[in-house]
Amino acid sequence: MSDPGNTTANAVGAERSLGQLVASATAEMSALVHDEIALAKAQLRQDVKKAGISGGAFSAAGAVLIFSLPMLSFALAYGIQAWSGWHLSVCFLLSFAANVLLALLLGLIGMVFAKKAKRGRGPQKAVASAKETAAVLGNVKPHPRETGQPELTAGTRQDKITV
Repeated sequence: MSDPGNTTANAVGAERSLGQLVASATAEMSALVHDEIALAKAQLRQDVKKAGISGGAFSAAGAVLIFSLPMLSFALAYGIQAWSGWHLSVCFLLSFAANVLLALLLGLIGMVFAKKAKRGRGPQKAVASAKETAAVLGNVKPHPRETGQPELTAGTRQDKITV
């Protein structure tokens, strides 16, 4: 239990006026909004870094596939010729047709993943929290500034608080 005679804790709380309390709350809310924005930026940086690494890996895989495709085409053409006994030019045309079909299939898969990437939502929680905090700050009335700011009079009104 606290001692009712202990007036130091009561004096500290009593010394702060309503304006000072509102100013303190506004400053803390402003700091919170700045922290939420920093969190959203950090999440976006992390997502961009992962996407960059993924894109680099896919590019390397594509380069290896492109450089190995002629070998696959020759092997396929000679395999068809050995299996069927057809003329070698027909076998190379069939190998080319198989490569075109594979390219179309990979293009369709790429389009599907591109559409999914466009629907990405990013740092939803941080953005929602920042919007909620900004909405709360929008309802707070500003307090008179102590130094360097003109005081608000009865005829003036300040609508927004800049964060």
